[in-house]
Amino acid sequence: MSKTKIDDLCQVRCFNIDLVTEIRSTFPNEDTLEEMTVIFGALADRSRVKILYALRNGDELCVCDIATMLNVKIATASHHLRKMRDLKLLKYRNDGKLAYYSLRDRRVTDILSYSLQELV
Repeated sequence: MSKTKIDDLCQVRCFNIDLVTEIRSTFPNEDTLEEMTVIFGALADRSRVKILYALRNGDELCVCDIATMLNVKIATASHHLRKMRDLKLLKYRNDGKLAYYSLRDRRVTDILSYSLQELV
C-alpha cells in the first residue's frame, strides 16, 4: 500500500466516542430511514423528478401524456411510473384503455419544492 493511502486511514477505532454516541442518539428510527431512502431513491432519477414535478399540484396525468411530456416511449414512462407506484409515492387508476397517475404522498413534492427553492 502506498504511503498516501495509509495516511488517509485513521489509526484508531474511534477518536471522539462521546460525540459519536451523541450523534447516534439523534438518528431517526430504522423505519423512518427506510422511508427516506425510498423517497431519495425516487428523486435520484431525472425523469422521475420531472414526473413528480408535473404531478406536484395534484394533477392526474395519463401515461401517454407523461411519455409525451418526457419525450420518451410509453413503455419507458410506464416503467418509471410503476416504480414510483411500487414505492407508494403515486396512485394509479384505469379508465378504459387509459392509465392515470397522481401523487399519493405530498411529502415527496414538498422535498422537491424545497430543493428547487434552494438551488434556484
